[in-house]
Amino acid sequence: MCGFFTLWVVPHLNSSNGGGQQALPFERPDSASLNEKLVFAHYFPPYPISLDNAEPFADTYETEYLSIDGEKGIHQSYGGLLRDRPESRAPLTDPQWRQRDLETEVRNAISAGIDGFSVDIMTRATDTDWWGSTIPNALIAAASTVDPNFKVMLMPDMNASLKSTSPQELAAEMAQYATAPSVFKLDDGRLVISPFLAENKSPQWWTEFIAVMKDSYGIDVAFVPLFLDAAANMDAFAAISYGYSNWGNRSPAGNPLEALGPTSPRAAADKAHAMGKVWMQPVSFQDVRPNQSIYDEANNSQNLRDTWNIALESDSEWVQLTTWNDYSEGTAFAPSEGHGRALLDLNAYWLYWFRTGEPPVISRDTAYLIYRSQLVGAVPSNPPPSPMVLRPGSSPVRDTVEVVTAVRGPSTVTVTIGDTSTSCEVPAGIGTCVVPAAVGSVVATVSDGTSEIARVSAHREVSAAPYNQNLEYLVDSSRR
Repeated sequence: MCGFFTLWVVPHLNSSNGGGQQALPFERPDSASLNEKLVFAHYFPPYPISLDNAEPFADTYETEYLSIDGEKGIHQSYGGLLRDRPESRAPLTDPQWRQRDLETEVRNAISAGIDGFSVDIMTRATDTDWWGSTIPNALIAAASTVDPNFKVMLMPDMNASLKSTSPQELAAEMAQYATAPSVFKLDDGRLVISPFLAENKSPQWWTEFIAVMKDSYGIDVAFVPLFLDAAANMDAFAAISYGYSNWGNRSPAGNPLEALGPTSPRAAADKAHAMGKVWMQPVSFQDVRPNQSIYDEANNSQNLRDTWNIALESDSEWVQLTTWNDYSEGTAFAPSEGHGRALLDLNAYWLYWFRTGEPPVISRDTAYLIYRSQLVGAVPSNPPPSPMVLRPGSSPVRDTVEVVTAVRGPSTVTVTIGDTSTSCEVPAGIGTCVVPAAVGSVVATVSDGTSEIARVSAHREVSAAPYNQNLEYLVDSSRR
């Protein structure tokens, strides 16, 4: 394959129906059924749908980011920068193709039930050294064009170049975004600012920033700091904060459902509410970082389900999906070559439970397949010198294939990997069937006792000799 990790050649052939009603196992609630809670997805500017409007087999994702030899070999030690990419498309003839792509991303998010993007603002808008500096303004414009009710939350990244700004300089940067109709404000008109890694600046620094926003630009700020360590910082930031959030963990071990102490996810939400603050719960699927040589064990879809359950049980006001499109950390929910739109479909069950207060009623029998395309211990044909290892504190590694079912009645799931079949029983509603992974093609069927009601096949086989180390979970749906 000319040394390239060619994901694009195995598309989800029926994924073009986007967020169509028939893709979901339940009827999509109408807007009148939704509560006032909100779901945002973290938008990371470096990885839009296309970087160069080229053919997928020869674009930057394929030749530079997925390739072991890409970008003059700077990613060779870990086998390439990425393991997944956005769902590919043919080149567009529109000279404003980048703007059209952002509009497509807004539509994709809306079709998945998402209320807005929390845009990672990494640089000054006038930074001419990087094309991505224009993305926040362009994304805001895209939301305004597609649907101004889709909101863009401002999230200055205090781990990027903005960390070197003064309160006055950051205020000038944020003020320029504030008047667009699609920028997220509270009902009382306050502009929501939710800085990533807020603890990189002191509460006094942020107090000055908030004052400058008011005194120099006439903008009242609702400050919602996002911490890497909420437990250590909530008290110090209390006087200036409308709410709080945390970036969160990416394995079941890091997301216990019960409040087990001051550092548990549920405890942070409970403390925020006790302080009279809103809480934005991070909801995640997985985390796989080749360039940092680490990954978390997500236990197939368990981390996704657990983080949603924390949001539900803690009565969180907002959720942030972490992330929409950070492919360098393997956390993307956006339509991709690895999981198509099936991950967003699976996610929609808990999203609409969160947005309505009731679990959706299953009306169409559906099965989702969550698996890796290789065993964790597989030796790739191009072994990187610095392979990924399990992050300390993660759940233990496991080699499993999981079927998540959304069915109208008790059913039997049969998972066939190669020539070996394993069956298990699942209840009505949401159920899971977890079986040991093995090399070969993977097919899952669901039967109600008299007939087959769902069938889903893996779009990639579990390989005994993979090209590269790829520990990301893939997702397929019986309705795609």
